[in-house]
Amino acid sequence: MIQILPISTELEQLFYDSNRIKCIPKQILEGCTLPQFLATLYMDDGSLSITYRVNHRLKKIYLTPHIYLYLQSFSKSDLELLRNHIDKHFKVNLTLSKRKDGFGYVLKTTTVEQTFQFLRVIRSVILECPSMFYKTNWNYRFTQELMKWLTKYPGYGVITSSSERSKAYSDDEVELLIKLKLLGYSDKAVGELLNRSYWSVVYKWREIKNGSITLIEKITM
Repeated sequence: MIQILPISTELEQLFYDSNRIKCIPKQILEGCTLPQFLATLYMDDGSLSITYRVNHRLKKIYLTPHIYLYLQSFSKSDLELLRNHIDKHFKVNLTLSKRKDGFGYVLKTTTVEQTFQFLRVIRSVILECPSMFYKTNWNYRFTQELMKWLTKYPGYGVITSSSERSKAYSDDEVELLIKLKLLGYSDKAVGELLNRSYWSVVYKWREIKNGSITLIEKITM
């Protein structure tokens, strides 16, 4: 015989209304401010979805990652409550996206920057869970995507799409990037100093090395 603990009954009353419809209890949500909350929610009901664009002229493949939280079993008003909570406590901006099932909405990131911010928030929690790296660790997932696309299109460059990547670097930023790299700084460290993403620095440094050797020589004189 299965024994039902009293706490189970209490939680059921909080998470289901009188019509047996799922709801998000505000009194519990207010206490969910640790990254463990976001990580658990994501690993259970989330997905790292990647759209792509192939530019055959430039021989480049642009990957655009998005975080999805498939919570369509909750009402739109509940998802708005959750969205505001995540924005306030984790600085991640999610958007309501329509679906045909459930109550018709899920939550998703709409920019690469917000996707990476989401993954940064949960990073400390997921490091000891490698079985979930396919959707929690971008470097791991990018390597998988890289191998897949290079098998299909040998010689093409695979790049993470981002408004930040396309935003022009100033002359001062380029000079500082070169100096830092020549001093042995990692791409991650350079990105933190320039307030740029890791992949933005990787792409820019590759571009500099491939076409601006004279500029590097000038700076090192």
